[in-house]
Amino acid sequence: MTATSPTDTTRQIRKDLPADLSASIAVFLIALPLSLGIALATGAPLQAGLVAAAVGGIVAGWLGGAPLQVSGPAAGLTVVTAELIQHYGWRTTCAITVLAGLCQLGLAALRTARSALMVSPAIVHGLLAGIGVTIALAQLHIVLGGNPQSSAVANVLGLPAQLADLHPAALGVSALTLAVLLAWPWLPGRVGRVLRKAPAALAAVAAATAAAALSGLALPRVDLPSWRSHALPELPDGPVLGILAAVLTIALVGSVQSLLSAVATDKLIASERRTDNRPPRTDLNRELWGQGAANIVSGALGGLPVSGVAVRSVANVKSGAVSRRSTMLHGLWVVLAAGLLVPVLDLIPLAALAALVMAVGVQMVNITHLRSVTRHREILVYGTTIVAVVLGGVLEGVAIGIAVAVALALYRLTRTRITVERQDSGAHRVRARGQLTFLAVPRLSRVLNQIPHDGHAVIELDGSFMDHAAYETLHDWQDSHLAHGGSLEVTGRTGSSARPAEAVPAAASGGGHADWSHPADRSRRAPQRGAHQCCRPWTPWQNHCDHRPAGTRTITAAAAAEAAAAATGAQTRAAAEQAGSPAPRRRGAGQLANGISAFQRDTAPHVRDELARLAREGQRPSQLFLTCADSRLVTSMITASGPGDLFTVRNVGNLVPLPGAESTDDSVAAAIEYAVDVLQVDSITVCGHSGCGAMQALLSSTPGPPMTPLRRWLKHGLPSLERMASRHHAWARISGRLPADAVEQLCLTNVVQQLEHLRAHESVARRLAEGTLELHGMYFHVGEAQAYLLSEGEDFFDCRVFDSVGQHA
Repeated sequence: MTATSPTDTTRQIRKDLPADLSASIAVFLIALPLSLGIALATGAPLQAGLVAAAVGGIVAGWLGGAPLQVSGPAAGLTVVTAELIQHYGWRTTCAITVLAGLCQLGLAALRTARSALMVSPAIVHGLLAGIGVTIALAQLHIVLGGNPQSSAVANVLGLPAQLADLHPAALGVSALTLAVLLAWPWLPGRVGRVLRKAPAALAAVAAATAAAALSGLALPRVDLPSWRSHALPELPDGPVLGILAAVLTIALVGSVQSLLSAVATDKLIASERRTDNRPPRTDLNRELWGQGAANIVSGALGGLPVSGVAVRSVANVKSGAVSRRSTMLHGLWVVLAAGLLVPVLDLIPLAALAALVMAVGVQMVNITHLRSVTRHREILVYGTTIVAVVLGGVLEGVAIGIAVAVALALYRLTRTRITVERQDSGAHRVRARGQLTFLAVPRLSRVLNQIPHDGHAVIELDGSFMDHAAYETLHDWQDSHLAHGGSLEVTGRTGSSARPAEAVPAAASGGGHADWSHPADRSRRAPQRGAHQCCRPWTPWQNHCDHRPAGTRTITAAAAAEAAAAATGAQTRAAAEQAGSPAPRRRGAGQLANGISAFQRDTAPHVRDELARLAREGQRPSQLFLTCADSRLVTSMITASGPGDLFTVRNVGNLVPLPGAESTDDSVAAAIEYAVDVLQVDSITVCGHSGCGAMQALLSSTPGPPMTPLRRWLKHGLPSLERMASRHHAWARISGRLPADAVEQLCLTNVVQQLEHLRAHESVARRLAEGTLELHGMYFHVGEAQAYLLSEGEDFFDCRVFDSVGQHA
């Protein structure tokens, strides 16, 4: 197996260090004033902001799963932390931060990081906007020269009195800070281009500090006491339920903000950098682990809660950071500043920091987020969450936001519009907009009964769900309508038509039933010419089974005559002689021809444009998919992929021969090299499946029989057999249960082993070292139609775990 030598690692560090060093300084210059400002906004000691910035950079940067994300004190936790300090005091708040970090470690151990992303974006954006409004209202009082009140409502009610008692010095410094902050990105000319390399936040605070110092204004300033008197945590003192709610609030809000920031950072990297210049993608569970560790250390050292910060992360990426060393160096610079720049920091007016944080709060009400939730018709959830956060608090706001989102989803689920109109042709068109559930059955029945029994009806279904009650209503009405001489046709909203059900005797028409499945499914599949009821989900593969009795599998006279007309010479005479005589159903070439004909008739018109584009531009698959040759494994079906998506390699047992192994098959290695080096795929997936014949053959193999091509090939699976029997390797299992038998155990182990074989290929090892390639393990249970993905790392019992993939993964 190819390994990275210490010399190569040192050379890579030296190569990346200049970029990481430059980026770390840029992030440090942004983090320093913001950390002080956030500490001021929470009412915590100002050193607490510096402690959190340093710990977030060093600890979260070292242990986290997002290499370029920068962590530290975040505006999203400002309101929560301020409330805790008011209720419990600063030292107890530090202890709550430690407990929140332990809670995050527990969530990471349970691998729940992705679950945090299931919260509606409208709720998250509303939460951040509500926090931003609360921050801006509180800091506005300091900007005007006063002191903030205990709540957002009190701050609003106190504004008239504060406006009547303005402090010109504080207001002037704040106005200067905001002016520089807003104008800095727009400085013109060559000089402006040079000055803009300094962060706007640093320039604004520096300008305000210089102006206040030169003019001799008497203003409250930063007062960093000696680190010897720095407050450390004490045991929580208060109601247990209140402490528990505070811990969960810090843990959950911080986790969601960190994970969303990590995902956003990944998207930014993907949009700005080539594949060969990207760090590894974020490991969300590891990132949650790093955030938990950082909160434990920060709280223990008397710092603010830590979370991922989008502003600093964006600056880190934009400044050209290459690795996590930039984040860690920024934390080191904060430590040095806290020890060496105290006299300089003590010159900063508090009004300047308040203006800076107020601007950050205003920016949290993001116009892009507002447009997004409006476009997705979730403005009610967004607005309700903002109001609830401002009036009630973070926890209450999130709870109310979730309740409104659930109520809105239920309303949309039950809201169905059913209309009927008579067309010029005399047909009646019934339109059903929305989900057809039992709640819509009375309206559906009322509309269907308006259609004349002997007329033609067009049923247009536009929804993604139909429950059993609605299905039975449609089915019963269809039977009655056809029995009285009527006809009907089912279409989707786009007009894609299912097979019309004509009013003909059942014996002649095969039953004449319309297809009530989802219109999108109907539009993707071929007409169901006599398909058996149990085959409906499989109609694109009509030859997968045959339910006709053996005695009826004959070629009719009409079919033979049609075949005779299409043939020539001796073929015509032979076909004519056999007309009407029993003959077995054609397999092989005949079945293949039927399938090709169905493709040309039903599928080719829909994919022709896309295939033409691929023919012009060439293939650019995103991944290499290596799986078994088993006919039950339909890769495009289980991955919902189409032309150009997967570069697929199939062989018996989904095996990857080791380079240089005896009886090496170069076809697999050639496909790997081509996919990795030429096609530049982003990932490789090894997919095993249940009931694999190759694994059964491996388990039952004996050394006696002579070597055949199959037995020689299966020798590449022997390492999997040895791995399963070894006590030195982790077992593999499916999440929530043990393997059903030895065959399933070997199928799972084989996936893990073949991933190890992949890493031994030179091209794969090189791309993995560069961080531009991912390896994934997958297991498909044929009988359950359930896919499982191999998770990272090992569980508590040192097992490699395959997690099931749900419908909304």
